[in-house]
Order: sequence, then C-alpha cells, then structure tokens
Amino acid sequence: MESGSKIRIEDILNRVESYRPDFDEDLLRHAYVFAANRHQGQVRRSGEAYLFHPLTVAWILADMELDEVAIAVGLLHDLLEDTQTTAEELEAEFGPDVARLVTALTKISSFESSFSSQEATEAENFRRLLLASTDDVRVILVKLADRLHNMRTLGFLKRDRQVAIARETLDIYAPIANRLGIGSIKFELEDLCFEYLYPQEAEALH
Repeated sequence: MESGSKIRIEDILNRVESYRPDFDEDLLRHAYVFAANRHQGQVRRSGEAYLFHPLTVAWILADMELDEVAIAVGLLHDLLEDTQTTAEELEAEFGPDVARLVTALTKISSFESSFSSQEATEAENFRRLLLASTDDVRVILVKLADRLHNMRTLGFLKRDRQVAIARETLDIYAPIANRLGIGSIKFELEDLCFEYLYPQEAEALH
C-alpha cells in the first residue's frame, strides 16, 4: 500500500488474516473504535484527522507481520499522552498486555522530551536506555513504526523541528532498526532524514 493512500481498518484486518488466519479480529476492531472515539476532533499538522496516524502505524506493524496485540497497541499508542484515557481504562478494555505496552511507549515519549541529541555518546546512551527499558521488543517495534510515519509527514512542521526530529531519528531510531535487523525501516528512515538534514544535497540527487 502506498504511504500516501488512506488506510482503513479493513485493510489492516485483511493483511493480518493473510499471515495469522486465527487472529483476534474483535480485539483489533475494538481498539480501532476506541481510538476513533478518543481521538475524535483531533487533527494533525497536515490537516488530516488524527486517527489517520494510528491507523498508519498499525498498517506498518501489520506489514511487519506482528501479532494482533502489537497492532492494537499501534492503534492505541497515543491515547495516554494525547487524550484523557488512563492506563486503568486501557487495562479494563483490552487487558494487561496492551495497557503495559502502551504505558511503556508513553514513558519513551517522556524520555525523548528530556533528551537532546548533541553527541554520539549521548545518543548511544539513549539507545541503550530504550532497549533496556522494555522487556518486550514489541514496544520498540511500535515506536519505530510511529517514528516512520512521523518522518513521512515531517514536512508539515517548522524547519527547526524538522532538523531536530531528523537528527534524533538518524542518531537513535535508524540504528535501533538496524540492530533489530529491520532493513526496510532503517533505510527509509535514513533516506527521509537525509532530505531534511541535507536538503541541497538531497535535491541534487533527485
């Protein structure tokens, strides 16, 4: 599916069914409806409804052939940070696994806000912190999918934010994708970062 096309929950369900025929469809439909209700009225900088972001993250995870818990987390990953939803609500609705993973992703966001990527040693420390802070690799995989879609839509931010996010992505998330052996995400992140960090050079290559 093209990154710019509109993703529907049915696309995600069909993709998951192709590699997990006995998957928990109810979990994903419930996560979708819950996220749609909680994000209702929210809009991204691009002008698109906010729900398009978690749907795209979930699609990237389905394309990586992850399980339905990880994909449900992709649909729900911004709720604790961007809505009034609580971890207790998530656990009541979706069980302890989903709530634990969404909570872990929210903690990563708080790590990010206190980190400024200035030196390679600091970036390496942050990568280690991320990898050590979770006992479930699905947290990191959802974070990579989230960062990938954010990089794809970085053009709607101001130049200073574009540079800061691209630098952070190049220093932290592309190397993590590489360490986990996810070449497709590593290469796309690097290509997107190059366009924002070295726009003249990138333009010359087109």
